[in-house]
Amino acid sequence: MATGWAHEGAVLEQIDATVKDAVARARGNLSAGPGLSHCADCGSEIPEGRRQAVPGARLCVACQEAHDRAVPAFSAFNRRGSKDSQLR
Repeated sequence: MATGWAHEGAVLEQIDATVKDAVARARGNLSAGPGLSHCADCGSEIPEGRRQAVPGARLCVACQEAHDRAVPAFSAFNRRGSKDSQLR
C-alpha cells in the first residue's frame, strides 16, 4: 500500500494509538468508589437498575445527560499521524 513518507505499519500504529487514547479517556470517565443511592446534583433517588448497570453511579439519568451535554465533544482526529508533524 502506498503511504507516502510513512513507514510500513504506520497506519496500523495510528489506529492503535487512537483506540488506546479512546480507551484511556473512557476509563478516566468511569466513576470510582461506591455509588450513591441519591443523585449528587439534584438529590433524586437513583434507581437500583442504574446502580447495578453503572457501578459507582453518582448522578441520576437526567443529571448525567445534562453533564454529558456540557462536556465538550472530543475530536477523533489523531494529530500524531498528521503530515504537519511528519514534516517538522
